[in-house]
Amino acid sequence: MPHPIPTIQIRRGRVIDPAQGIDAVMDVWLAEGRVVGFGAQPQWNADITLNADGLIVSPGLIDMHVHLREPGREEDETILTGTRAAIAGGITSVACMPNTEPALDTQAAAEFVVLQARRAGYANVFPCGAATKARGQKELAEIGGLVAGGAVAFTDDGAPIESAELMRRVLEYTRMFGKAVLVHAEISELTQGWVMAEGVVSTQLGLRGMPAVAEEIMIYRDIALAELTGGKVHILHVSSAGAVELIRQGRAKAAKLAAEGKPSFWISGEACPHHFTLTDECLRTFDSNYKMAPPLRTQADVDAILEGLKDGTLSVLATDHAPHAPEKKARELDLCPNGIVGLETFLPICTTFLIQPGHLTWPQMIEKMTINPARVLGIDAGDSPRGTLAVGAAADVTLIDPNVRWTIDKTKFQSKSRNTPYHGTEVTGRAAAVIVGGRVKLSTLPEFPVEL
Repeated sequence: MPHPIPTIQIRRGRVIDPAQGIDAVMDVWLAEGRVVGFGAQPQWNADITLNADGLIVSPGLIDMHVHLREPGREEDETILTGTRAAIAGGITSVACMPNTEPALDTQAAAEFVVLQARRAGYANVFPCGAATKARGQKELAEIGGLVAGGAVAFTDDGAPIESAELMRRVLEYTRMFGKAVLVHAEISELTQGWVMAEGVVSTQLGLRGMPAVAEEIMIYRDIALAELTGGKVHILHVSSAGAVELIRQGRAKAAKLAAEGKPSFWISGEACPHHFTLTDECLRTFDSNYKMAPPLRTQADVDAILEGLKDGTLSVLATDHAPHAPEKKARELDLCPNGIVGLETFLPICTTFLIQPGHLTWPQMIEKMTINPARVLGIDAGDSPRGTLAVGAAADVTLIDPNVRWTIDKTKFQSKSRNTPYHGTEVTGRAAAVIVGGRVKLSTLPEFPVEL
């Protein structure tokens, strides 16, 4: 029999819940796996009291772009190790991509992920279903069955949906279920054999590049198809200035149509930490930890992404956590796989490079890590809403120490893989405690220590 879910009092923290417009010092009460109240509640007795003086109390952080690799590539990551890494990073919920082996393209595949996550017992896992069967770009996957199995969104991430006709049908079918299509924006005819971003640095290094226009053409197409179908499109891992501007224009058009009472559509975009902290200059080292898809681009692109985060064009922060076993990343730059791990560096990198320079405030950043991804995935409502601390919401809470300074050490990661470019980086900010479903999964607080 599982132990009863405790009643938890989180005392005197700075509670930031953008979904409710809350930014105030107060107590938060959790009971039976839900948020039950705020402030002084003398009639309640806490089983656990967490002192949050000097800490930020946030809805549990959500990372809506994670590769957990299971089934099929367990040498890189498993649902167990990936969700432990999420907890270590202060993340209570992840949405996992379907580019597994086999792909998550059936109801049974989605149910497998949900069951494995429940067995692991760490972060919540919400599977994203493949948009096409086996991600093969030929015919639609079992959209209705995947939804019944727990899929919260659809994507062929890792590969673009090349056919405009097929993408139209994906949008039409997913719209019937109120689900978003997560777009890997790339025109593959323009990207054959690429190693890094096309530009001055790629020319100097003699490496084949991916032009930014390969990303931008696909975004333009999919915004047009979203308008045609009334569908819900979210652009994954935005990397270029042109892509940011296209999303800005698309969101403005959707808002204008809605304001005029006309049929509208959804367009949103996300930024990953590596795309607003690193540039293609890093590839001069030939370090494979700087190779990712889409690739690192120029400082002008970094500046545009930062501006997109500041003005709300990019409404979501996500990691694109892409673990690879060390022997795979040790290959030559043109042969090794793309991607880096990100779950355990997400919060400190964002704090260090977004909060400290003044690009975002804490409420603005937390909004992009909680309620905004929850809205894209449609997990902000229902029986156990995520992304908020509203009374009745799931008791997923992240306590953040905003001032602790530390150095990232990949040898201490919970993830199975170590492919990070941030090893040795001095950062600020870290999760002090993580609560999922009303149970403390991690705590560095002296009154109630819990180790992974």
